[in-house]
Amino acid sequence: QVQLVESGGGLVQAGGSLRLSCAASGRTFSRYAMGWFRQAPGKEREFVAVIMRSGGTTYYADSVKGRSTISRGNATNTVFLQINSLKPEDTAVYYCAARENDFGPYDYWGQGTQVTVSS
Repeated sequence: QVQLVESGGGLVQAGGSLRLSCAASGRTFSRYAMGWFRQAPGKEREFVAVIMRSGGTTYYADSVKGRSTISRGNATNTVFLQINSLKPEDTAVYYCAARENDFGPYDYWGQGTQVTVSS
């Protein structure tokens, strides 16, 4: 069982940056691929980024590619998502998720952290 707690959300002006964190419980954090998703009001949840168990491979949604970085600290059981050049359309609740394989469905989800980007 893994529990995930996101933090770092808030209100930021367009063009600014945020660094979201997701703290995971348990001693087997390195066994999980970690992903970030987001859900804007009235929209379905969408994929943002994922980092594989080793930390050596990452994938990004086109909407954030080039201005986002996902990273992980296996010693601290934490995954981060840095987003730069924020846009109003980045406004959403951001969720982190964990899965026991590098591919496939996610097994665990956090409660989310709100990111609001003002124009």
